[in-house]
Amino acid sequence: MEQFVSFLNGILWSNPIIYILLGVSVLFTVMTRFLQVRHFKEMISLLFQGRSSDAGVSSFQALSMALSGRVGTGNIAGVATAIAFGGPGAVFWMWVIAFIGASSAFIESTLAQIYKVKQDGQYRGGPAYYIEKGLGWKWFAVLYAFAAIIGIAILMPGVQSNSIALGLNNAFGIDKALIGLGIILMLGFVIFGGTKRIANAAMIVVPFMALGYILLSLVIIAMNLSELPVVLSLIFRSAFAMDSAFGGIIGMAISWGVKRGMYSNEAGQGTGAHSAAAAEVTHPAKQGLVQAFSVYIDTLFVCSATAFMILITGMYNTVAADGTFIVNNLKGVEAGPGYTQAAIDSVFPGFGSGFVAIALFFFAITTIMAYYYIAETNIAYLTRYKRRPWAVLLLKIGLLAATFYGATNESTLAWALGDVGLGVTVWINIVAILLLAKPALIALKDYEAQKKQGLDPIFDPEALGIKNADYWVNEFKQNQEASVPQQKVE
Repeated sequence: MEQFVSFLNGILWSNPIIYILLGVSVLFTVMTRFLQVRHFKEMISLLFQGRSSDAGVSSFQALSMALSGRVGTGNIAGVATAIAFGGPGAVFWMWVIAFIGASSAFIESTLAQIYKVKQDGQYRGGPAYYIEKGLGWKWFAVLYAFAAIIGIAILMPGVQSNSIALGLNNAFGIDKALIGLGIILMLGFVIFGGTKRIANAAMIVVPFMALGYILLSLVIIAMNLSELPVVLSLIFRSAFAMDSAFGGIIGMAISWGVKRGMYSNEAGQGTGAHSAAAAEVTHPAKQGLVQAFSVYIDTLFVCSATAFMILITGMYNTVAADGTFIVNNLKGVEAGPGYTQAAIDSVFPGFGSGFVAIALFFFAITTIMAYYYIAETNIAYLTRYKRRPWAVLLLKIGLLAATFYGATNESTLAWALGDVGLGVTVWINIVAILLLAKPALIALKDYEAQKKQGLDPIFDPEALGIKNADYWVNEFKQNQEASVPQQKVE
């Protein structure tokens, strides 16, 4: 089983493939004229605009739902494994993929808004929807939907639950089976409550835990401030093979940095697009910009917090390609949350294990909630012409079973399966957004033009020549005409 999974990962995540992924994000960065820099202030101002409705959620709730998927075990355990197998230079490449990946997040999230539908009383959208409506390739849309259900609901939850179980077992000695049972009981309560309960849970838990985690990292950095220039130098030298110790693994640094960066921030995977479609906004570019900012929060803030805590305290190992240790500061500690726990314990003895275990629990369980919402959206896509409640019930049972399985098994297999699930969905979605970038770019240009006129942008796809944006042409336009005229922004 492990050999077969490793073989698949060798194909999905080979170095040429990774360079293509980097190239796509660079292309979108150029095509959007570095929107991640130009519209940084706008991204922040849009976070708190918009209100929820019976059919949709607010921009901030949609951001929280997306962040619940992005901010997870990848921010703690994923960063540690990147450093373990790619060295400190992997952190730089995580930053790179976050910066350029923000443009990919904008494209896919804007497309999700353009081609969203109102189905069963709520907004639905994502890659399957924009592939069918934008490209007209229903077979390709169905392929993505099936890949997302299998990859995201079956293969990826185990990574999150495994890290929860490992962290709690390390900190408190709780049996993994009991931890797994506790996770699925709490998870079941939320996912059986529907989209609104998922959004409300994410809106409360994610900002609180992310802020607390970042503040703790700032305290540890401040207490070791003299080491910060050394760590920054090590990251950059290792990233470009200029360090004598880590120079020989630059390929691994790029590979692990990109792979773990994409696993963490999900830019280009299409997962964030599902929650983006649920937002109640007047223009697709608004939520596209909000979702682009979520990539920054995930990688540049939370992942960096983990990386600096680990590197500034020296609590890590790095393994060379031949299996020998380049750095071996933590003998017998498995690559993962143990590095972060050791880093915090080195500054606050006896505190690190428990804090990381609790942070992992909340980060990871909200991520599994997001996985469920994504998978449910794809079930809704496949069954939209005839409701099949049994399909949703099977999804819930399958996700809970996969979560329990991951909690009680070895982390190596859990991460490998998660990488396969990620790789398949990334590749289908990347092809789609490459072919469909034009409508998103048109929407961005229209948004910028209306902003220059001092208007609160309103989307009219017919005027822009964008076809099959049925929600905007029918329901939104009718509601807009019946309400107040477009207002200027003071």
